[in-house]
Amino acid sequence: MSQSPHMPSGKTSDAAVARTPVDPTVVGILYALGAFFMWGLAPLFFRALRPATSLEILSHRVIWSLLLMVALVAILRDLRDVPRALSSLRSVGLYIVTTALVTTNWGLFIWAVNNDHIVQTSLGYYINPLVNVLLGMLFLGERLNRKQLFSVALATLGVSSLLVSLGELPWISLTLATSFGFYALIRKKAAIDPLVGLLVETALLTPLAAAYLLWLWSDGTATFSLEAPGMASLLVISGVITALPLIFFNMGAQRLKLSTVGLMQYLSPTLQLAIGVMIFGEEFSGAHAVAFGLIWLALAIYSTDAFLSHRARH
Repeated sequence: MSQSPHMPSGKTSDAAVARTPVDPTVVGILYALGAFFMWGLAPLFFRALRPATSLEILSHRVIWSLLLMVALVAILRDLRDVPRALSSLRSVGLYIVTTALVTTNWGLFIWAVNNDHIVQTSLGYYINPLVNVLLGMLFLGERLNRKQLFSVALATLGVSSLLVSLGELPWISLTLATSFGFYALIRKKAAIDPLVGLLVETALLTPLAAAYLLWLWSDGTATFSLEAPGMASLLVISGVITALPLIFFNMGAQRLKLSTVGLMQYLSPTLQLAIGVMIFGEEFSGAHAVAFGLIWLALAIYSTDAFLSHRARH
């Protein structure tokens, strides 16, 4: 085959291909998919740690996350950002609040997964975007249009239908949604860097986590042991499972439209729902179907409205 006059050699062709820039949107989608898949598959991982108690898993998650975050901030940011982040009493107070919220969210998620409530965790993360909308209206002065208000009303109706049908409030779902909603709200208002913020939060928790693990080891009930390297390795990896999706999410969000990220975020609770029902055989009754159906409809209306509004502005 003869060479093209514009392509005198194979090496030049290869170099030209190598220099072709990668579409940042494609890179962003891959990062976002990685984050949402890891969050969606998290129940499988934490279920594998079931011999350990939820509090022990949480403690390991905190300590190993801290070590990883120190390395990541040193590489991607500057460790001097940490003392700067704690330069005032107000910032220290905000970090104490966000630490309490993220501890509640992490701890409850682990407990729910290991006590056969994965369906409720998925419901919580379906509700979360609509909770964010409501918090934005109440605390940030954001105005909701009629479709957004209708979406919030539909989601409220869905949660209420579970209360009426099952005779109990889906407290796990509501606690997960509101704790993460307030966590995101405070971080947004305080303009907290996600990497530095997570380092500070895990650092604040580490003394308590370390004290609890030392007590378990002294009591002889710890599952982390050199005699059980498989379990020990999984507990160490819990730090990676915590930090890596956050890194991927932020890398993806930097390259994607907000509307794209908003639509992709429903991948995680969908995977969690499938895992809970199809793998672990959790109940999904007619009452659940009605509630989830109303919330899915609310999310469809809200997401479509957000997508069209974003396109109109750009």
